[in-house]
Amino acid sequence: MRTQFAFDCKGDILAGALDAADGAVGVLVVTGGGQTRFGAHRGFAQLATFLAEAGYPVLRYDRRGVGDSSGEDPGFEASAPDLSAAVTAFRKEVPGLTHIVGFGLCDGATTLCLHHRECDIDAMLLANPWVVEAAANEPPPAAIKSHYRDQLLSFAGWKRLLTGGINYRKAISGILKLAKPRKVEGSLGQRVATALGASDAPAHIVLAKDDATAIGFDDEWRNGALAALSGESRFSCDMIETDAHSFARDGDFERYSNSCLRALKRFEAGL
Repeated sequence: MRTQFAFDCKGDILAGALDAADGAVGVLVVTGGGQTRFGAHRGFAQLATFLAEAGYPVLRYDRRGVGDSSGEDPGFEASAPDLSAAVTAFRKEVPGLTHIVGFGLCDGATTLCLHHRECDIDAMLLANPWVVEAAANEPPPAAIKSHYRDQLLSFAGWKRLLTGGINYRKAISGILKLAKPRKVEGSLGQRVATALGASDAPAHIVLAKDDATAIGFDDEWRNGALAALSGESRFSCDMIETDAHSFARDGDFERYSNSCLRALKRFEAGL
């Protein structure tokens, strides 16, 4: 059963939707960017239905200034009050909750990384987390590197290069960006690493293999600010064969939703 309701956040009204279930472990869906609680292609609503049918109550909400919620959008880094208000509302609507698992896509996942501890989130499902600050309208450097590597390692890529199908100026500009040293001190990746390192909350990471944001995260996870955490047993990761940031290609939803469900069952056994 799905119900729509509203709750307070620092004097503004946030819109929420609850998919009820009998379980004591609930899932709180944290949106990112200008995305509403329904999600791209109604993906969050679809995920809520799937998880509720598996026994997990699910709350989705619009943070301030987004969708049906009032106020001004604080941005993902300053949205801890919204997350905290949603946790309080979730526990009020479902009094029997014992634990809350946060789910976030892109900078919704980053919100969870940064603020889960102060907002009493017990575990996290992180889909394509945004951890690399890039120039406007540009992918993370690791995604640029992956793109040009694929171009230069394929016959089709060399054919395009030799026949003028690749923009030389754009290619050279992209390659020069790769020569810049990786920024670590004060970077978003470092802030995420610090926040995750300050808690013992488990997290399951789901990445779309050919999505630029996921490629950027994977590089930070293996080689950058997050590398020190990647060996910890409380973290697990699944790679989904898709280029869709919101897992909207045929077959994507089944793979990523089942990945989340398996992680939820592991969390439930260990919480």
